[in-house]
Amino acid sequence: MKCVDDFRLQLGKHELVPIVIGGMGVDISTAQLALEAARLGGVGHISDAMVPTVADRRFNTKFVKNKLAQYKFNVENQDKSVVRFDLGMLEEATRLHVGNAMQQKRGGGLVFINCMEKLTMNAPKETLRVRMRAALDAGIDGITLAAGLHLGSFSLIEDHPRFHDAKLGIIVSSLRALQLFLKKNGRSGRMPDYVVVEGPLAGGHLGFGMDWAEYDLASIFTEIRDWLKAEQLDIPLIPAGGIFTGGDAATYLEAGAGAVQVATRFTVTRECGLPEKVQQEYFKASEADIEVNQLSPTGYPMRMIKSCPAIGDSIRPNCEAYGYLLDAKGGCSYIDAYHKAHAENPGQRRVPVWEKTCLCTHMRNFDCWTCGHYTYRLKDTTHLRSDGSYQLLSAEHVFHDYQHSKGQSIALPRKEECLLAG
Repeated sequence: MKCVDDFRLQLGKHELVPIVIGGMGVDISTAQLALEAARLGGVGHISDAMVPTVADRRFNTKFVKNKLAQYKFNVENQDKSVVRFDLGMLEEATRLHVGNAMQQKRGGGLVFINCMEKLTMNAPKETLRVRMRAALDAGIDGITLAAGLHLGSFSLIEDHPRFHDAKLGIIVSSLRALQLFLKKNGRSGRMPDYVVVEGPLAGGHLGFGMDWAEYDLASIFTEIRDWLKAEQLDIPLIPAGGIFTGGDAATYLEAGAGAVQVATRFTVTRECGLPEKVQQEYFKASEADIEVNQLSPTGYPMRMIKSCPAIGDSIRPNCEAYGYLLDAKGGCSYIDAYHKAHAENPGQRRVPVWEKTCLCTHMRNFDCWTCGHYTYRLKDTTHLRSDGSYQLLSAEHVFHDYQHSKGQSIALPRKEECLLAG
């Protein structure tokens, strides 16, 4: 029986432990988490979700405060078309976020950034271009294109000096999506360095409809693997979504995967950005507590813990401060849902909004508990404390468990009492 450590991922000159920690926003996949993956010889992701907000939290900048001051006059207006991001500010925030992480990098692994196309920011092409180019300027090892088809994304950076130097990959959930991406980006003169194949059990937004349960990762992975082989395309495939044990990972590696992408088990590590009180909710969740719903303004189904405060909340749209999901015309389906709910309940100050949720505010406050399908199994990966809470893990422990365990075994951490005594 083989384990993950029997394999290696070859990305250009880099030979890596074939473990990739997926990008989780907002500031859930922190620089600290990504840096641990790199130190241990794998690949870690930071997220570019709401980077100005993250920079304010991490570096005491005032990007959000300044943007709100600029557009405060528009707070009560349903029309948000005037609310724009200052591209220079966005570039500065990205360089700060990425540059700080890269300055701290140690070990033989890599740090990538997860760039979501669905962060449209009232100027989809312009803001995505700035985010990607600034990340390259700041020395990021690679960019993973996420949450969208990215049919024109390579063209936004093809004239950048690091276009052929940095590793570039795409997340897809079907062979058709990959074929479209390769066709549209073929003129750039380079192939993706890797392809993440994300199945229906992944956390957060899904690349499927509400019929997601009719699909499975193994079948999608096999179809894409066989097509690439038939086309004589040598692109490492990285399956993701529902890979919970080292044995799960080894099965895909034996089937020809270049690496695996994992995230759920790292949400309850000390390096993760989730506050501990939220991590305890992840530990406590049962399978029945997890749902896939259509609350996201992006239009994608989203998996989350259904007791999270974001569901049914009545918060006013905070686009003047945030506005990361405003489309090219300044629209967002949460704004529509918010005003519709108030129109149906005249005279009430706080009206629950059940149709959509304000992702910007709730993700910023860690109140939207997106999660992977197997979150309910997290309680089996650690110890229950005497006070009824669960012991947090280290990213190193989880990484090594994936790397060295066999079959469905999961290595528990040393109990905290032992650590204190020893």
